[in-house]
Amino acid sequence: MTERVVEVVQAGLVPYGEALEWQRSLAQARIEGRLPHDLLLLIEHPPVVTLGRGSEAAHLLRPDGVQVFEVERGGDVTYHGPGQLVGYPILHLTGYKQDLHWYLRTLEQALIDALATLAIPAERNPGYTGVWTRGRKIASIGVHVKQWVTWHGFALNVTTDLAAFDRIVPCGIPGVVMTSVEREGGKGKGGGSLWQASTSALIRGFETAFNVTARVQPAPAMPAPSPLPLTTSA
Repeated sequence: MTERVVEVVQAGLVPYGEALEWQRSLAQARIEGRLPHDLLLLIEHPPVVTLGRGSEAAHLLRPDGVQVFEVERGGDVTYHGPGQLVGYPILHLTGYKQDLHWYLRTLEQALIDALATLAIPAERNPGYTGVWTRGRKIASIGVHVKQWVTWHGFALNVTTDLAAFDRIVPCGIPGVVMTSVEREGGKGKGGGSLWQASTSALIRGFETAFNVTARVQPAPAMPAPSPLPLTTSA
């Protein structure tokens, strides 16, 4: 059986609009066969709020002072910012399982396995997509699939400023309490940073959950910045 390889690109801090166009470009290349392999983009964003297809205007409580993007992913409103590890898998699901529910549950499992490595007990919350620990939400998921190629993905709060979530109703869930690897006392191995430990744990969790081999690559060039977001707030 041929080994399934996912190339992992640790791109660092990337403005959301640039990352969005990058994802779309890569996904289209994967659909057309110009990109012969699957990718996992690992990114950190400057502060931004994104609105998924299922979002409600009332869930954006304070749009002032932050860019707001309306995007094609599923789900409601979410926040991205420094200290949050965002993963965008560009996968052709014909090589895995052509089942969106399977894909969502497998993303959750990758995060659960990663958090276990960091000594944080994590679980699903029936009826919701994402990952929780001790009743608090630590990771959010929102995806888009076209011709069985995925983009958008997940966000794991590592050292995120959790007060930033006060400007929204996270994922449209009233009363949800957000947390982070740092808040939950997550622990890495060796002398590296919590960010490094979380990144390594996430890559291992992804390998296990999707039964792939991850190969870390240098970041390729991104496309030129695209137009302004659909909705902005200065």
